[in-house]
Amino acid sequence: MTSNQPGMALDVRALSLNGSAPHCEHLDALVPVDPLGNICRECQAAGEDWPGLLVCLTCGWVGCSNDSPRRHARAHYEETDHPLARTLRPGPVRTWCYVHQRAV
Repeated sequence: MTSNQPGMALDVRALSLNGSAPHCEHLDALVPVDPLGNICRECQAAGEDWPGLLVCLTCGWVGCSNDSPRRHARAHYEETDHPLARTLRPGPVRTWCYVHQRAV
């Protein structure tokens, strides 16, 4: 099951490779996580908007994407070394590996 709603676990088995991209071993160790919200709390606290959200597939933390001025999802990776994040919005699921710097 995958969902963009808080309280609904993201099942990593639903994740697939991006076309012919090489396998990312970071996908192998994941377990389903619940997104910890549906907003970027840091942007909201600063009164800023965010164009996209990413959820950390290790802990469920939600932050704004690299399309946002503050890039809170990337900052989360830099602080925690949690390697994977996926989009948190309706539409195609996109997963990014910060370690390999590519979609998986």
